[in-house]
Amino acid sequence: MKFLLVFDFDHTIIDENSDTWIVKCAPEKKLPNELRNSYRPGHWTEYMGRVFVYLGDNGIKEDEMERTMTAIPFTAGMVDLLGFIGKNKELFDCIIVSDSNTVFIDWILKAADFRKVFDEVFTNPAAFSSAGYLTVQNFHAHRCAKCPKNLCKRKVVQEFLDKQLERGVSYTQIVYIGDGGNDLCPVMFLKKDDVAMPRQGYTLEKKISQLAQDLSPVACSVLVWSSAIDIMSYLKLLIK
Repeated sequence: MKFLLVFDFDHTIIDENSDTWIVKCAPEKKLPNELRNSYRPGHWTEYMGRVFVYLGDNGIKEDEMERTMTAIPFTAGMVDLLGFIGKNKELFDCIIVSDSNTVFIDWILKAADFRKVFDEVFTNPAAFSSAGYLTVQNFHAHRCAKCPKNLCKRKVVQEFLDKQLERGVSYTQIVYIGDGGNDLCPVMFLKKDDVAMPRQGYTLEKKISQLAQDLSPVACSVLVWSSAIDIMSYLKLLIK
């Protein structure tokens, strides 16, 4: 009996968006208008690439970026929840599927000593160039019309489950914990025994509610959370 916990990262594990938080490193803590206005819907990763060039051009170094990122607060109750999961790893496999990047997530998890809670992290690959600039790439290519072009979370979860099955691992239940619009695609893939846990007041909760109003509700159960303590309470019931 094993459960799979799938976490989003921004506004779910941490209480901010890591990509917008990094702007605190910029001169006067803001970006020039023409850079801000260069974002095109569905092309966030390319936009962040330009943001990282701007930071590099302004002499912002890796250590300053790391200091800024590791100051992001965790969501209420999240430290307790991750501690609880860490103590019960024989029951829970735990992955992150995020539109952030490998550098930011590694910094934040390592600083808080939570890296070992997660079996795998699926996010946009990032690295520092020889010139000291942070570069980021799309996670993968996909054909899903609903998702941003760099990441379809449903595809990631499906491929992870397929790989696990090949290893002889299947799950009693999948619990998907997220907040954003790009979490809807994987939630719609969940089965009736699975659980979606959207964060209260965020886009994912609103989109799931809208589907129910349109009489095409998601197949899985839905449990809304406002503090990660709500998630922990559910997991404790699950393993009783």
